[in-house]
Amino acid sequence: MSGETDLIKLYSARILALAADMPRVGRLDAPSASVKKRAPLCGSTVTVDINTDDQGRITDYAQDVKACALGQAAASIVGANIIGLTRAEVTQARDALRHMLKDGGPVPPAPFDGLEVLQPARDYKNRHASILLTLDASVEALDELAKQSCA
Repeated sequence: MSGETDLIKLYSARILALAADMPRVGRLDAPSASVKKRAPLCGSTVTVDINTDDQGRITDYAQDVKACALGQAAASIVGANIIGLTRAEVTQARDALRHMLKDGGPVPPAPFDGLEVLQPARDYKNRHASILLTLDASVEALDELAKQSCA
């Protein structure tokens, strides 16, 4: 019964509220880069569309998220904060979130400090991929754009 209670606590009211009010949902009409990623363990999927300016700052962003409430909560925080950021800043956020989940590291820095709500998921390794999915896809899309600009 304790495991069930812990799982119920994991899906807090704040996580459920974030999941229910996800910004930037859908697809962009003409994205500069688009990446679809899937978490193999749970089957969650995320498609991320990104546009950037000449300096590599994100100017537009959309996400199509099919994930558990934890993955949706992470996507909600990312969608609310990603505009204006660079590839380096998004990569730093992804790496910090991974470190928080897998190694007990600190909460990612602002503007992604809202991801602290997902700290209780540290103990649920099978949920980590879904939580990381949106930032993983965003970094991959930005990596694609960086390769295009070098070509």
